[in-house]
Amino acid sequence: MSVSQFTALMRDAVMPVQDTSVDNTRHVQVLEGVMECPCCGLIQKLPELAPGTQARCPRCDQSLDRRNKTAPIATPLAFCITSAALYVAMLFSTLMMLDLYGRQRTVDILTGPIELLHEGWGEVGVLVAIATILAPGIVIAMMGMILTASLRPSLPAWVPHLMKWYEALRPWSMVEVYILGVFVAYTKLVDLAFVEVGAAVYLVAGLMVSMAATDATLDTEIIWRHRKIDSFMRPMRGPRLPLTFVAASADEPLLPSANRVSCLSCGLVLEFDHPLHPTEPSGYCPRCGHVVRHRKANSMSRSVALLVSAIVFYLPANIYPVMTVIRMGAGTGHTILEGAIELWVDGMIPLSLLVIFASVTVPVLKVIGLSYMVEATRRKSHRHLRFRSKVYRVIDIIGRWSMIDVFMVSILVAMVRFNHMASITANGGMVCFAAVVVLTIFAVHTFDPRLMWDAAGKNGDAALARTGGKRRRGGFAALQTSAYQDNREPDRA
Repeated sequence: MSVSQFTALMRDAVMPVQDTSVDNTRHVQVLEGVMECPCCGLIQKLPELAPGTQARCPRCDQSLDRRNKTAPIATPLAFCITSAALYVAMLFSTLMMLDLYGRQRTVDILTGPIELLHEGWGEVGVLVAIATILAPGIVIAMMGMILTASLRPSLPAWVPHLMKWYEALRPWSMVEVYILGVFVAYTKLVDLAFVEVGAAVYLVAGLMVSMAATDATLDTEIIWRHRKIDSFMRPMRGPRLPLTFVAASADEPLLPSANRVSCLSCGLVLEFDHPLHPTEPSGYCPRCGHVVRHRKANSMSRSVALLVSAIVFYLPANIYPVMTVIRMGAGTGHTILEGAIELWVDGMIPLSLLVIFASVTVPVLKVIGLSYMVEATRRKSHRHLRFRSKVYRVIDIIGRWSMIDVFMVSILVAMVRFNHMASITANGGMVCFAAVVVLTIFAVHTFDPRLMWDAAGKNGDAALARTGGKRRRGGFAALQTSAYQDNREPDRA
């Protein structure tokens, strides 16, 4: 295969070939100055924000947009370059050194996944490698390419695809969770032998700070403004549809409509000349090329299936030991709860509470919270919608912190390898627990929180029907404008 053929193949995979003809009998409008809340689905007008302020949804309190006081491209690019330097140095630095009666063992960040592979727990080893090595390196490289390309007057066509993949892969970069796993592992090792912390621990801590600073100073809306919107909408099948650009007026009410759809990647709001199918794809976004649809496909069924699978794995994850500690030929298994109790007995009460919260409480709360939201949506409940939206956002944030125990076991397995004198091996409970964490993360991502408000009749034509189809001049629009003015606040990022 020649280089030109390979390039054409990749271009077709990223931007599928569509019918070049245009259907002028239909039209699609791009609503400028309008966005959909990703948490409650409210289509609303967004005013221009001053530097150092942010806007929140007046209905569910979701953060919608913000303007930083720092340079929108140069500042995150500086932090991204810092992250790249720390990441490369971390890969070639020592994580810890263990001295047991004169026998020494030195490990780095790569040793843990390799030892798990050697022990036959390849699925967990691959997961640890992805979360601590592959994902951080990929997202740092992606962000560097995105910010470098954003310095151009016009954003290249490949940048929107990198933005989409960055948003998908960023939660799987768990450097901040890994550093806590290092602390927990260190407290368990100091009772066994002399432990010396290597430079990689400090580099991981610095990488955590620099990556967080990159995200905090990043202004994605400024980047999207550099991307030119195409003149035609590409549907999934058939000819292209012409686009017209309509600026949202402050005097004209913005009523709910089943004809509108927003892109989950870049936030562009489109209005069709016909009602849209709830879950079928409506076409490709004219700005980023992402497939747009009114709501996530099969959201409820996929979330329920993942939740049931997580519950099935949760019981053996807490019953079976996650690791076996062998000292002088005698070994005992340790469950997650037993490990937390051991920390408590040793006087490490804060770390013990952290392990209990992250590894026991958080998975239970995630399963209960998601189950409650799914059941309330199924019953079309109107109660506690704002509270449920906040619970969803909390679950989405804290879900990956349950990986502390998995990272801790990977470090202990890599460090303590002294045959019968002292050794630590992983057990099946760790695999089950890692499965619980991954399944609940996927369950949160597949659940569409806007369905809770849809089921209660707060969005779409159901909300419009309650007003009798009347456009109340200054009613709904005035509510939105005043709510935004009240929700402007200093940017604390």
